[in-house]
Amino acid sequence: MAASLLQSLSESLGASEPALRLLLSILIGYPCAVVYRWFLFYQPATVIHLFHTLSGLALAAFNFGFQLYHSIVCIFVQFLMLRLMGRTVTTVLSSYAFQMLYLLGGYYCTATEEYDIKWTMPHCVLTLKLIGLSLDYYDGRTEASQLTPEQKKAALPSVPSLLEVFGFSYFYGGFLVGPQFTLRSYQRLVAGELSDCPGKPPNSAIPAVKRFALGFLCLVIYAVFSPHYPDSYYLTDEYEAQPFWYRCVFILIWGKVTLYKYVSCWLIAEGVCILSGLGYNGVVDGEHQWDACTNMKVWLFETTPLFGGTILSFNINTNAWAARHVFKRLKFLGNKTLSHVTTLFFLCIWHGLHSGYIMCFSMEFFIITVERQVLALVRDSPLLTNLANSRLYPIFYIVQQFIHWLFMGYPLVPFCLFSYDKWLKVYSSVYFCGHVFFLVAYLIIPYLRKALVPKKEQGEKKQD
Repeated sequence: MAASLLQSLSESLGASEPALRLLLSILIGYPCAVVYRWFLFYQPATVIHLFHTLSGLALAAFNFGFQLYHSIVCIFVQFLMLRLMGRTVTTVLSSYAFQMLYLLGGYYCTATEEYDIKWTMPHCVLTLKLIGLSLDYYDGRTEASQLTPEQKKAALPSVPSLLEVFGFSYFYGGFLVGPQFTLRSYQRLVAGELSDCPGKPPNSAIPAVKRFALGFLCLVIYAVFSPHYPDSYYLTDEYEAQPFWYRCVFILIWGKVTLYKYVSCWLIAEGVCILSGLGYNGVVDGEHQWDACTNMKVWLFETTPLFGGTILSFNINTNAWAARHVFKRLKFLGNKTLSHVTTLFFLCIWHGLHSGYIMCFSMEFFIITVERQVLALVRDSPLLTNLANSRLYPIFYIVQQFIHWLFMGYPLVPFCLFSYDKWLKVYSSVYFCGHVFFLVAYLIIPYLRKALVPKKEQGEKKQD
């Protein structure tokens, strides 16, 4: 009966049943957080771990049925690694290898030509969580003076219990769509330390409702506009027949609308974390902060005219995880560019095995490289600096935003269409305009520097 009700509801809303189950599961996190605050806050840690484990397992079963065993297997194996291998490099490397190979095997066995909500979706979140657990446990063996502030905050002084790892992994606020958080943060939550009034449930209802309301607004925007801008339209003869400018504008609007799908889920999930207390982040300038689990900076996302700004505002916790556990751990390479490329490659295969992910992340790297060169040019050129600070800036801002969102949607095309025959068709229809635009910019920037940057500035640049 419940299944037929969900099917009827999904049909009336115009959404797939798996998508509806996922949304309901994220929303169920709110009553779970209320139960924790009202009835379990003062209970022993074992009871709280058990509640988080059982509630997370229930959500997994509701969405994926018997396939929840994949997460159980990986959590149990990760616990055995910590117990049997100890704080060693072998533990870290084994964790990376096992968790990533298991995830990639899942991608391979379940791959289709469409985006499906299946067990690999929350499992990719779990994969980062478990790999991060091994690294935080490894950092616990190092003297505090040799750790970065981030590592000190996350390092584990002792091996966690099996129930603790399960509770951490299945916590209802982050199991399905994130955000990423450390076991130390989870331990502080269970100990009742993450509160604006220590020893009592946090006064976090209003901040949680605000994030929920913002997430619900983004969800409404996506629900209203996504039927008018579906991925499938790219592959129709009608799209091919449209004029060039229309095809480009469609990519711009489609890209913006598509991202609201992710934004809405992350904001609603963040509200759950805030309500439980996990989002508490101390006091700044006399005000309590609730942004420890923030995955979106919505104002920056909506207003920045820069590609780098959008990246800084989007999927923040995953990007922070990649920076902490991949990019910064590659310091021994002695090359930031190589570390950056390696990090993007890791994120690429973490998302899946489709060629579209490779194209998306390689395009992102190229766009960011060009943007940094353009910003350096504007900074070093007195003429361009004066123009950027003149009364003409509002016009430049509008042009920047058009270019920004057009070419944010451009790499998103292969990300969402997956296979090369599909995204190649779309890129061909717009004459690879994104590739051409940034390649031309990359080639002419050195000549623009010679023409617009004083020789003194160029000399100082070379010395740097």
